[in-house]
Amino acid sequence: MGGPARRFVEATTAEAVVEEIRAADAAQEPVLLLGGGSNVVIADSGWPGTVVRVASTGRRIDRNPDGGLLLTVEAGEDWDEVVAGCVADGVGGLECLSGIPGRTGATPVQNVGAYGVEVSELLVDVDLYDRRADVVRSHVPAAELGLGYRTSTLKGRSDAIVLRVRFALPGGARSAPIAYAELARTLGVETGATVPTHVAREAVLGLRQGKGMVLDAADHDTWSAGSFFTNPIVPESQAPEGAPRWPAGAGLVKLPAAWLIERSGFRRGHPGPGGRVALSGRHVLALTNRGAGTTADLLALATEVRDGARRETGIELRPEPVLIGCDL
Repeated sequence: MGGPARRFVEATTAEAVVEEIRAADAAQEPVLLLGGGSNVVIADSGWPGTVVRVASTGRRIDRNPDGGLLLTVEAGEDWDEVVAGCVADGVGGLECLSGIPGRTGATPVQNVGAYGVEVSELLVDVDLYDRRADVVRSHVPAAELGLGYRTSTLKGRSDAIVLRVRFALPGGARSAPIAYAELARTLGVETGATVPTHVAREAVLGLRQGKGMVLDAADHDTWSAGSFFTNPIVPESQAPEGAPRWPAGAGLVKLPAAWLIERSGFRRGHPGPGGRVALSGRHVLALTNRGAGTTADLLALATEVRDGARRETGIELRPEPVLIGCDL
């Protein structure tokens, strides 16, 4: 979905990313940094300036004195290929983040997480290009990035560009402790148990595929930006009666957005304008393109769901994708 860019370039090294941004800035061109494009919604009018697609590649594993591993990855590396590579090498820690599309540089921006694991738990630091100061800042600690639930201080801004990411991994061939109840049930283990990394990865991919969250070009139920709304965090006193909930800090709980959507009368497959977009037939959190949808169609459906949930439950749903040239 979305319109064209006035200019599109692909940068295959960190140095090229910086050079392309500097050139666009010198020409006073608006710049949009794009990785895999899996978590953005772009306006039908497109982008009026330069799109720089981050396509830098390279990854390295070093052993720390404590026996753990330091994984260094260039921002343009395909994230799931990084996870698959670690599993193939018998390196645990990332397997629960299998099947997530996009590029590695985006993982700290949104603090990517799934099935009980978040990037913030493993991230050591990043290398950034600071556009305002026109300098590359190396080894910016994770603690300075404001990592929270699906967010960071890097999200929604274009003056700090991730060039490289480093993760601390335990170094064994077992998974991280299984913290997500659905995954534990699928694996037939108790929460807190560990399993071989490849077993955890296969189970996660199976769960994601069952929810239409792994792209299949022949299946419109998978033509989405993933979960469109984040799970809201609210004071416990505001949680609707009967809503599932998880502790989220003092007096706060996290509610499942999918439950709120279904509670508000929306079912799987619910159509948007002209049937060109619809809620996935497998998961109400995914807003899908049925083949001829526009961004305007998508936002109309998203608005219907958001407003319906607010009316029925009193809870405000917020979009997870980054909206480019459009809003909700």
